[in-house]
Amino acid sequence: MESVIIIGAGPCGLAAAIELQQAGLNPLIIEKRNIAYSISQYPTYMHFFSTPDRLEIGDIPFTTANEKPSRLEALHYYRTAAQRHGIRIRPYETITSVSKRPDGSFTLEGQDRFGEPLAYHCSNVIIATGYFDHPNLLGIPGETSDKVSHFFREAHPYIGMEVAIIGGSNSAIDAALELERVGARVTIVYRGPDYSRSIKPWVRPSLENKVDKGFIGIRFSSRVIEIRPRSVRIESPDGTEEIKNDFVLALTGFHPDRGFLTASGVTMEAEGYPTFNEETMETNVPGIYLAGVVASRHEANEIFIESGRFHGRKIVAHMTS
Repeated sequence: MESVIIIGAGPCGLAAAIELQQAGLNPLIIEKRNIAYSISQYPTYMHFFSTPDRLEIGDIPFTTANEKPSRLEALHYYRTAAQRHGIRIRPYETITSVSKRPDGSFTLEGQDRFGEPLAYHCSNVIIATGYFDHPNLLGIPGETSDKVSHFFREAHPYIGMEVAIIGGSNSAIDAALELERVGARVTIVYRGPDYSRSIKPWVRPSLENKVDKGFIGIRFSSRVIEIRPRSVRIESPDGTEEIKNDFVLALTGFHPDRGFLTASGVTMEAEGYPTFNEETMETNVPGIYLAGVVASRHEANEIFIESGRFHGRKIVAHMTS
């Protein structure tokens, strides 16, 4: 019987575990993949928008020679934080259900990496599962083809290829610039009427320069309506056009696993967000708490680490009050 089980070993799950540990509890983290999995899936050479001090957890300084830390530095930092605090983590175990017992405690069931069933019992559950496994789908023909990816890792595989990028956020813009540098022919398809206001201010001039010179194509107020083997069809206010295409990067964002939350008894608000108390992070199910991006609304994951790392303090204050 565990006092607290945290589902998810991302930065916010680790931060919550450290807060609980410092309050005298001994939480167990269950993670279906590896520590900081979402960050491990970021583009290989990515740098964070946040400064290192805004990503720190557990009173451990995040040192870097750069103004903004890299993906590799973040992975090193978070695994070091977990090891230094001796956090108990069970990686590669997947929790598939959370059910409440008659006495108010919880049973967590799932399976290990070999498909063997497992079960845990605990008094409280913190769901810190992030959202990287659940991309926002377009719902268009061809979206499931092998040429489509919702993740961008690095530009090298796309050298000399015709690449369509769906989306206009920082991740889409960073991918477009990196792809252009290695010789890919890039077309950005963005539903907004102009460049997104969220684009990093030091990046936008580079993008505009590439677009103005014709090195990167961009279609505003547009959407891809069909993905074909050698082309994509794009709908805009001017009509429909078909352009050559080898690969599609659908960088349209992600969302939490709402199905897992509702199956655990957590209700959803009209906007599609889980019900929880922002002061305590407790959901409508007593004893089930949220931490990190799973409790986000419109915030980007990178920004949400800045605030989500403090969710553990709210949870501890409520648990020990």
